[in-house]
Amino acid sequence: MPELSYPQPAAAGGKGRNISLLIFLAVIAVGAVYCAMHLLDDLQPVRESSFLPYLLLGVALLIALGFEFVNGFHDTANAVATVIYTHSLTPNLAVVWSGAWNFLGVLTSSGAVAFGILQLLPVELILQVGSSAGFAMVFALLIAAIIWNLGTWYFGLPSSSSHTLIGSIIGVGLMNQLMHGTNGTSGVDWTQALGVGKSLLFSPLVGFLAAGLLLLILKAVVRVPALYAEPKGKEPPPFWIRCLLILTCTGVSFAHGSNDGQKGMGLIMLILIGTVPTAYALNKAVTPAETQTFVAVAQQTAATLAHYTQGAAPSTNPRADVEAFVRTRQLTPVTLPALQQLTEQIGSQVGASGSLAAVPQGSVDNVRNNMYVASEAIRLMLKAQQPAFAPEHAKIISNFKAQTDHATKFIPTWVKVAVAIALGLGTMVGWKRIVVTVGEKIGKQHLTYGQGASAELVAMVTIGAADMYGLPVSTTHVLSSGVAGTMAANGSGLQWATVRSLILAWVLTLPASIALAAGLYWVFRALF
Repeated sequence: MPELSYPQPAAAGGKGRNISLLIFLAVIAVGAVYCAMHLLDDLQPVRESSFLPYLLLGVALLIALGFEFVNGFHDTANAVATVIYTHSLTPNLAVVWSGAWNFLGVLTSSGAVAFGILQLLPVELILQVGSSAGFAMVFALLIAAIIWNLGTWYFGLPSSSSHTLIGSIIGVGLMNQLMHGTNGTSGVDWTQALGVGKSLLFSPLVGFLAAGLLLLILKAVVRVPALYAEPKGKEPPPFWIRCLLILTCTGVSFAHGSNDGQKGMGLIMLILIGTVPTAYALNKAVTPAETQTFVAVAQQTAATLAHYTQGAAPSTNPRADVEAFVRTRQLTPVTLPALQQLTEQIGSQVGASGSLAAVPQGSVDNVRNNMYVASEAIRLMLKAQQPAFAPEHAKIISNFKAQTDHATKFIPTWVKVAVAIALGLGTMVGWKRIVVTVGEKIGKQHLTYGQGASAELVAMVTIGAADMYGLPVSTTHVLSSGVAGTMAANGSGLQWATVRSLILAWVLTLPASIALAAGLYWVFRALF
């Protein structure tokens, strides 16, 4: 194998790169000020009796943003590997460019992935996120994910931050179940975990096969020898090839920000709800007019559910009975009457306040938890088609679920900006180790322009599609397997020592993060 030299930035153009870096850092600084001002503004009306909630909030936010920072230099490094090793961009400019598009990807994300991840958590911990168990959960899963990510980064292994975080969530759920018996709500939602697991399992296979196939198609259709040649010295590729590589790098960076950034957003929202529920448990951006619509929809839904109660006696504790259904997934004669009563109660609680922003401080937690439990129950009923709602009734009930989700599953803009800053800075700081692995150590030959473009294009499309469907996928796995796929398709050969290490990291990530998070959760429960 020819010796590969790590590309160094050329002296020419250094002034332009420095200007770009200064502009990006200025944007980061403005974003940080924006986040601080909006956080302080949100906390202004909050009156806490002690300093402890604010201290916990600060520590938890730092840890959550620390996870996104590590995610930035661990995962996003994959996006810049191909443009650096094909000399399409110098390293400094590549990481600034990638960081900027990660920033934009986070800002435009939908939030679907964030709350899909949170559905893996035990329901009781989400409902009691402000308790000692809730804080133990958040600290355990975040610290476990950071430890494993830093360890694999140190050895230059492109391990998956998504895999790590999901393993940490499962570890917390399993330990919570061991500590509280076989109560279903104490453990992991295995149905949701299976869906997430499939997306993480199949995405590397898709990356390997699709990137290899795309390269073969390119060779058959685009007969331009320069596209499949190794870079000559440190010269940049022909203009059109360079544009293609930069475009795919841009797309992967944007898709990574849009998908991976959401995982930190969901956890930050849990932290905010747990520490300062008055400010963040309910979406105060919902207008009074929208609130009145919500109340009307709640009343309509309660009337619709009445068609299915079959004259059963009212529940003495509606939320407990609905929680029992969420826990067991088993309909009982009291489930639908309880859901109807809970829906009426939610409508009355919100209607009495006039708007979500005006819900009394002492009632915020209760209203949010009522909404969350009702939404989860409806999700499970509609998914299982039990009971069999008539199509027109299912539409009304689905609308109510969408309204409750809008009120409880929201992400303030400043949270998106904070995550974008952490990801962007992470991209600029620790990218080199992972870039060297992807660029030099997967194949036996230097990465060609066509290989880089194929791997990046597949990664961009795969991650973007997963984001549309609310599925978490690993940028690391998709891109590194894509590079391996192009090497195999090109006959370039693979460095099996590296491939074995990548597979080992892939296999060990879940059990290691599960064990780490479970142990930390047990320790934090004892400490808190």
